[in-house]
Amino acid sequence: MSNQEAELKVLRDQIDSIDRQMHQLLNDRARCAQKVAEVKEKYQAGDAVFYRPEREAQVLRRVMERNEGPLPDKEVARLFREVMSVCLALEEPMRVAYLGPEGTFTQQAVTKHFGHSAQGAPFNSTDEVFREVEAGSAHYGVVPIENSTEGMVNHTLDLFKRFNLQICGEVELRVHHHLLRKNADDISGIKRIYSHQQSFAQCRSWLDSHFPSVERVAVSSNAEAARRAAEEGVEVAAIASEMAADLYQMNVITRNIEDQPDNSTRFLIIGDQEVGKSGNDKTSILVTAQNKPGALYELLQHFHASDISLTRIETRPAGQEAWKYMFYIDFEGHFSDPGVQTVLNALIADSVELKLLGSYPIAVI
Repeated sequence: MSNQEAELKVLRDQIDSIDRQMHQLLNDRARCAQKVAEVKEKYQAGDAVFYRPEREAQVLRRVMERNEGPLPDKEVARLFREVMSVCLALEEPMRVAYLGPEGTFTQQAVTKHFGHSAQGAPFNSTDEVFREVEAGSAHYGVVPIENSTEGMVNHTLDLFKRFNLQICGEVELRVHHHLLRKNADDISGIKRIYSHQQSFAQCRSWLDSHFPSVERVAVSSNAEAARRAAEEGVEVAAIASEMAADLYQMNVITRNIEDQPDNSTRFLIIGDQEVGKSGNDKTSILVTAQNKPGALYELLQHFHASDISLTRIETRPAGQEAWKYMFYIDFEGHFSDPGVQTVLNALIADSVELKLLGSYPIAVI
């Protein structure tokens, strides 16, 4: 045995020993999770809540705070996310509705937030996702709310007025768009490109430069674009994710064709539970202002008076009445905080209608 082989054998033996310890600890953690489920069933009966967004956010933050390397903080947090996902599945399998079909960025957001042990359920529209969660057929739903390039997803905002659901969390996903083809490995000969309309918008400059005269066909999702392109042959391409490329066995011709390199999308987790404080939270509301001059200014003054930072404000038509608007507002803090309570009470007094959409942990990873 050479000196190198001898040294490697020592290190590999150490790795094998560490793996055995990790395996034992993982099973110990899983057994503990099962006992947690038993205690909840004992004292809460049919009302037991197994998934606690605030608790998971706290665990992941602590993982990142105590990490000493060499693994990066967020990579360690992702490992723990998967451990928690597997353990939670032992307590109760999680069914999560999302905008399908399989291979969409929304499915990637489901996996990032809930881990691979969650059972994803694809639906054809965001409306169906809301309806499925409200009916209790899915524990949670994941819906897009905001893109760093294209702004807010207004249809999602409008659905919060129609459905009585809570925002239970958020997840941010870096979005990379790739040009995909079936049975080809370059960009020559493309006559049609499928994609979602927002993806076309996010890749507009690249497309104008490389395919100024090629037909662009908008479809319901990037995954649907990949499916059609895979079926229609070599003269057709799609803009979609790497997940979609794997799913429909397509070649990635050009990577990262989005115009903004930091292009990302924010998704919301919707459910029917009230989320406790995690220590670093955000609150979302819908508020309809009085139809009078300075109404919005008066509403915003309450946040300033309580020293609460706004993170987003968006205007939407309030309904049938012309020139009447509601405002979607995100701000820092939990609804149970005294300062937030003061603001909410003042808004109720000064507005036509206020709907608390929920308080939830700010995205950790």
